[in-house]
Amino acid sequence: MANTSTKQVQIIYGDATLGLRGNGFGYIFSYERGGMESLVQHGKEWLYRVPKPTFWRATTDNDRGNGFSVKSATWLGTDMFLKCTDIAVAVNDKPIALPISPENNKYSDHEFADHVTITFTYETLTTPATTVTAAYTVNGKGDIQVNVDYHGKAGLPELPALGLRFVMPTPAVCFRYDGLSGETYPDRMAGGVKGTYTVDGMPVTKYLVPQECGMHMQSKQVTVTRNRTQDNTDHSSHVFNLTFAQNDRPFAFSCLPYTAEEIENATHIEELPAPRRTVLTVFGAVRGVGGIDSWGADVEQQYHISAEQDHSFSFVIQGA
Repeated sequence: MANTSTKQVQIIYGDATLGLRGNGFGYIFSYERGGMESLVQHGKEWLYRVPKPTFWRATTDNDRGNGFSVKSATWLGTDMFLKCTDIAVAVNDKPIALPISPENNKYSDHEFADHVTITFTYETLTTPATTVTAAYTVNGKGDIQVNVDYHGKAGLPELPALGLRFVMPTPAVCFRYDGLSGETYPDRMAGGVKGTYTVDGMPVTKYLVPQECGMHMQSKQVTVTRNRTQDNTDHSSHVFNLTFAQNDRPFAFSCLPYTAEEIENATHIEELPAPRRTVLTVFGAVRGVGGIDSWGADVEQQYHISAEQDHSFSFVIQGA
């Protein structure tokens, strides 16, 4: 169809990818890799790895004390090796056949739409298995509405967390968020004060044994700021930003230089590698951390996450 509005998004139907482009932005979704493989705004790349649902947060002394990390260890394997099993594309809410080669040959190089949705379905490596979907809806402004839906299954152990993890190419210089002050968890929010806060760098709490840290609950939005890219020809020194905002309700997030698995693997703080990436994770559910004692007391019941129930959350990556 012809481009009749500057607010429409251009669609590029590749052999193995779906490209979406507009003023100041360009996004690429990979059928082979099972997710969004490029998020470029104003010429700056924001992805180092394909974002995928995440189910693990690094275990704490309390988790180890009450045996939670052993009971729910299956979620660590799923977190690391989650596989995509299905992909669906809809243009202006109308589903179309997956436009891989040769199906994509019927489209021109001048295809436009008001919005496009691409949905990735992942199957967990658990027994029994279940599925979780991540749907990205992109409009002509470059806004990306992300909807994550986890489908509960009887017999699965409790979840440590449920989120969507974005690994960015270089370390953030700071992040600014609108939410509760300090580090907060579902059972550790009483001292948080609502406001807008700027955090320099990506601080990791200096526990003797690295463990879960850096969570921010009840957040309306977070803006990540970087000043370097991986492009050796890019000598610009100005900073650039990417904002994640709430959709229907506030979310939790962490912005750290490490994945949960990297933190889990270190037995002492000095074993953590030098920061090279930004790991921004948006969470729809987070297990409490407890703290009643570290030798067997479980987290209070209202702060557990049942894997037998459905869970959903949504947020918006704001356009260029």
